[in-house]
Amino acid sequence: MQILAGSDLHGDIAATRILVGAASAADVVIVAGDLGTKGEGALPILELLKTIPRPVILVPGNHDRLAEMRNFCAGWRDGHVLHGEGVRIQGVPFFGLGAEIPRTSTDVWNFAMTEIQASRALSDCPVGAVLITHAPPKGVCDRQRDGRHDGSAAILDVLRTKGPRLNLCGHIHAAFGQSEKIGDCPVHNLGPTLNWFMV
Repeated sequence: MQILAGSDLHGDIAATRILVGAASAADVVIVAGDLGTKGEGALPILELLKTIPRPVILVPGNHDRLAEMRNFCAGWRDGHVLHGEGVRIQGVPFFGLGAEIPRTSTDVWNFAMTEIQASRALSDCPVGAVLITHAPPKGVCDRQRDGRHDGSAAILDVLRTKGPRLNLCGHIHAAFGQSEKIGDCPVHNLGPTLNWFMV
């Protein structure tokens, strides 16, 4: 299965059009959160993504509104919003969790979870799934420009206990394009570019 993935589009129409234009070569397209910015601007991005004639998997970023994404995808057969849930496509299990984990911003628009909430939401992740998270795991592809690690301990724990085949994430802009491994699981911080994976 060929996967095309990106994250953190933040209302960038040009970057979204590039993603849509490349999608015909993919079996599944994934966007790992932050379609909009501060709760606004996601709908034009969703409208473009809906033109992709392939399954599209979305997780909500901390800048997104989960209810808005779910409402938009309610009538979209190939659109899947995953937040604490999964879907199986061509026999491959996918599981997703969005939001900022843990919360670092108190802004009213910021969609965030505690580590305890995230751990509960990740408990149903199947062994060997493709795990899509907005936040990266703690200490992996999560370093800010000032050197701080801003990833999630709950995500790191599920990588160690459930052995996903792949973890795709975003959120930490300074880490876009970085790749590391936890055990046998590759972790990739995507960013708003074309990223290709075979599973």
